[in-house]
This record gives sequence, C-alpha cells and structure tokens, in this order.
Amino acid sequence: MPERVETTTPDGVDYGWVMQTTFVVTILVGAPLVAVLSATTPLPTWADRVEFAIRVGAPVWLVTSIVVFAYARRNQT
Repeated sequence: MPERVETTTPDGVDYGWVMQTTFVVTILVGAPLVAVLSATTPLPTWADRVEFAIRVGAPVWLVTSIVVFAYARRNQT
C-alpha cells in the first residue's frame, strides 16, 4: 500500500497560484503588446529585437505580478 500523501492548508497568499497566474497573464498581455509596439519600431538585428522585447516585457511582467499579488492578498480565504 502506498504511503498517504500529506496535504497542507497554507495561511496567507498562495505564491504558486500567483506565479502561475503572473506567467499566463504576462504572456497573454505582453506578447501582443510587444508585437504591436515592435511594428512601429525599426529593429534591424536580433540583438535589437531581444533588447526591445526585454525593455517592453519587463515592465509588463512587473506590473502584472504586483496586480496579481495584490488581488491574491485581498481575496485570500
């Protein structure tokens, strides 16, 4: 008989949910935003494209993570 799997009931914010939700929302919002903004910016080399994606994507990720964390903290059960 296999050993019983333990369960936990964490108090406070579920950081796993925050990280997963931040990842998904950042891709859903960030990828189209980077694509739209890159259409009007000259990006002749791959290095320019990577730098542009980081410069636009990092603030999107940061804002998304703060909003998701605030939501989770406010609605914790």
